[in-house]
Amino acid sequence: MSDVTKIVSDIKNRNIKPIYFLMGEEPYYIDKISEFIENNILTEEEKGFNQMVLYGRDVTIDEIIDNAKRFPMMAERQVVIIKEAQNLSRSIEKLVSYVENLQPSTVLVICYKYKTIDKRKKLYKAIQKNGLVYESKKLYENQIAEWIRRVLAGKKYMIETKAALMLVEFLGDNLSKISNELNKLMVVLPVNSTITPKDIEENIGISKDYNNFELRKAIGERNVYKANMIINYFAQNQKANPMVVTISLLNSLFTQILVYHSLKDKSKSSVARALKINPFFVSDYITAAKNYPMRKTSQVIAYLREADVKSKGVGANALPSGDILKELIFKIIH
Repeated sequence: MSDVTKIVSDIKNRNIKPIYFLMGEEPYYIDKISEFIENNILTEEEKGFNQMVLYGRDVTIDEIIDNAKRFPMMAERQVVIIKEAQNLSRSIEKLVSYVENLQPSTVLVICYKYKTIDKRKKLYKAIQKNGLVYESKKLYENQIAEWIRRVLAGKKYMIETKAALMLVEFLGDNLSKISNELNKLMVVLPVNSTITPKDIEENIGISKDYNNFELRKAIGERNVYKANMIINYFAQNQKANPMVVTISLLNSLFTQILVYHSLKDKSKSSVARALKINPFFVSDYITAAKNYPMRKTSQVIAYLREADVKSKGVGANALPSGDILKELIFKIIH
């Protein structure tokens, strides 16, 4: 995030590179940087003749070079943005001839999502020398709650830990989706607010009491009543709570409990690091490990595999997913 801040700051200060190669597994920051360049380098009057957006599936490298070599009309610069440039992966190295002889009045932006170019080859080295390469790396799921907190802090909002974890559990690691939901919250809540689980429930539609986050906690505590309440809710709201997601998250939970049992150092920091979880969760894992010894944990993982097979219609006589889940939870807790 600090790299992104510096790129934006440099552009604001008119320290503009002739080429920006934006690549990597996480598309969110690639979109944000290219969007900032699209909106801020040229004035509205200049954009008509001097800014173009092309797509990798529709152009060749030769066409990109031809457009980049043009001179701007009644402006200091022109901006050429190539979106979805990963579609040009087979020919992208051909761009090296242009990068070694850049048109200084052109700002060429290459959005190369989900992939990276070979850092040993000429193109990467030439861009490093004459322009800027930014690699957008995927965040681990246990880093996303902190990312949410930092994004909100930058806009003078705070968020309760459980609320942030509800977003991660519901939206996964898709930063664009999470950002869209945060924007919705910031529209309805005043600046300096602290976002709560209730705010998430009322404005995004994620139940603060009946979700996979609460189910994992209830199972870890062997809270039969609460686990069954959540499962019954899931059975009545199957589209919003697909069983495949629930089984996957429970499998992750018990795999991590198995890892916990094998740890020699069970200090909070060591557990968080080994399990790749937010420290907020560590006490839940300590409780779960007490309730599920290693043998029982291994047995539960077998139950989860069996339920996964049944959910796919194998040997289950087409049981409703709600019934499969209820049977699974009974086997796990008892």
